[in-house]
Amino acid sequence: MIIKIGDKAPNFTLRASDTAEVSLENYKGKNVVLLFFPLAFTGVCTTELCTMRDDISTYEGLDAQILAISVDSLFTLEKFKEIEKYNFPLLSDFNKNVSRAYGALYEDFVLDMKGVSKRAAFVIDKEGMVQYAEVLESAGDLPDFSKVKETLSRLN
Repeated sequence: MIIKIGDKAPNFTLRASDTAEVSLENYKGKNVVLLFFPLAFTGVCTTELCTMRDDISTYEGLDAQILAISVDSLFTLEKFKEIEKYNFPLLSDFNKNVSRAYGALYEDFVLDMKGVSKRAAFVIDKEGMVQYAEVLESAGDLPDFSKVKETLSRLN
């Protein structure tokens, strides 16, 4: 499935690294930056999430909540969050349902790994509609953060 601008964002409930359940619908009335990333503790993923961490005040100023999703276990994500001091939830899509629903899943990834989240960025507005969608085929590329911020600025 391909999620496009103007689509209703598929709702989901996943467990965060602290084991709490997090649902997209909990963020109604707030903009959401939804990031999918392949694997914790890898170079580009760490760069991507540290970029978000270090710029959190910009996103807060744009009334946006960052949610980052990978297929890693919540135990792996807990350690990743602790080491890198991430200031937003890391959600485990261990069963791959949400990555698949957003069209952000590699069926085949490197080193014979199956079912790994693609790097992707979505901006979901306060009503739950997709306002920005970027699914990258190359795990080595980063989302266009300037376009994410531009989209958020337009929404406020």
